[in-house]
Amino acid sequence: MLSVAIASLLAVATLVLVTGLGWRIARYTATPVPLAIPTMPAPLTRAGAAARVGREVVLFESLFGADKLLWLAAMLFHVGLLLVLLRHLRYVFPTPPLLIVFVQPFGKLGALAMMAGALLLLARRLVLPPVRFISRPSDVAMLLLLLAIGATGLAMTYFVHTDIIGLKQFLAGLPLLELRPLPDDPMLALHLGLAAALLIVLPFSKLLHIPGVFFSPTRNQADDSRDRRRVAPWARKLDEARHG
Repeated sequence: MLSVAIASLLAVATLVLVTGLGWRIARYTATPVPLAIPTMPAPLTRAGAAARVGREVVLFESLFGADKLLWLAAMLFHVGLLLVLLRHLRYVFPTPPLLIVFVQPFGKLGALAMMAGALLLLARRLVLPPVRFISRPSDVAMLLLLLAIGATGLAMTYFVHTDIIGLKQFLAGLPLLELRPLPDDPMLALHLGLAAALLIVLPFSKLLHIPGVFFSPTRNQADDSRDRRRVAPWARKLDEARHG
C-alpha cells in the first residue's frame, strides 16, 4: 500500500509540475513587451543582455548590489540545493557518472548550506519588520516546506538510515511503469511525500522565479530603443486598422 501511494503521488506531482511549468512558460512567452524597460545601466547588445541574465542566474548580481545579507542567504540556499540535487542523481542512474560520484561528499555539505540559507531567509521574513509586513503566509509556508524536506533528508543521512538499494530499485521502476517495493521507512515516505508536495505547488508559487528570471524584460532587454521599436501584437493590429 505504501509503494502504491508514494508511486501514485510522485506520478501526479510530476504531471502537475510538467503541465504547470509548460503552461506558465507559454504564458510568459506570449505576454507582449511593447516597451524597452531594461534596468540601467543596461548592455547595448543582445549578447550583453544574455550575459547579464547569465550573471543574474549564477551570481545573483542585482541582489548582491541591493542586499548583501539576502544575497548570502540566497547563495547558501541555492548552491546547497544544487549540490543536493546532484547528489540525489545517484538514485536515478544505475551506474552514476563520474561527476555524480565526485559530488557525493559535497552533497552532504550542500544539505547543511541549504538548511542554513533557508533558516536565514525564514528569520529575515519573521524578524525584519519591513519584510514581515510584505510577507504572506504562503511565503513562510514554502520556506517551512523546504526546511521540512531538508530536515527529513538530513535525518536519513545521519540518524535513521534507509535502504538505499531498495530505494534505487523503487525509483528505477517508476519510468518503466513497474511498481517495485519501497523500503518500509516512515521517514523516507515522509521525505518523498514532502518532495512531491513541493513539485505540485511549485508552478503556482513564487518559486517560479526559476524560469521566470529568463523572461524578465528588465534583465533580458538590451538598451537598443534608439535602433529597434518594440510593438505589441495588439498595437500592431491597431496600427494596421488605422492606416488601412
